[in-house]
Amino acid sequence: MHLHLLQHSPHQGPARLADWLVSMGHSHTIFHLDTGEAPPRLSDCDALVVLDGPLSAKDQAAPAWLARERKLIERALDSNKPLLGIGFGARLIADALGAVVAPGTYAETGWQRVTLAADSAMDLPEQFDAFMWHREVFALPEDALPVGGSEASPVQGFSWDAGRVVGLLCHLEATSESVTALLDHLATPAGSTTSPHAQDREAMLADDRRFDRLAPLLDRVLSQWLRTTNMP
Repeated sequence: MHLHLLQHSPHQGPARLADWLVSMGHSHTIFHLDTGEAPPRLSDCDALVVLDGPLSAKDQAAPAWLARERKLIERALDSNKPLLGIGFGARLIADALGAVVAPGTYAETGWQRVTLAADSAMDLPEQFDAFMWHREVFALPEDALPVGGSEASPVQGFSWDAGRVVGLLCHLEATSESVTALLDHLATPAGSTTSPHAQDREAMLADDRRFDRLAPLLDRVLSQWLRTTNMP
């Protein structure tokens, strides 16, 4: 399969997701929308991934390319191709599906516990720790199944259209290198300094084994997601 990945910041890339695609024999092209690259044509890929970014899904002063990206997401939703959103990407998809997207009560950063929803369609552990980097959250879209929730964000993700479309607020693709890039180059989400659900740099990077434990979780999610297509 060939996947198109939409990137919105030089410091919020695919991280371990790109490594997984290569290891599984899939090819991919990254489109750097923040540098002026036009969104690709949906017909040129077998699946679409919308990565995280520093923007708000409800930003009234959004760059011009975001309107074109929204149209691409809408076309993907109407297609039979797998669509995955992470962070900002998941919020764009939730918004396109008519769900409420708004700032959460608290910022959520670092390692937080996610509890799998009872009606989740995902084959994931009942509880797992995932990396967080957000303040903006979304409600569960109509006809979607929840992935699970954390203490600060009751909806940490969703699957829609029998799992063809997946949105994840949390970051299973994170590595120590990708988190270091976030911390070195981007401001933390609004409200992080006062949130009881935000960690400092030392806590985020203290244990590399936490990143290693994300790898099998990412594998489960991506394998299930791409299994929804009839493509070889």
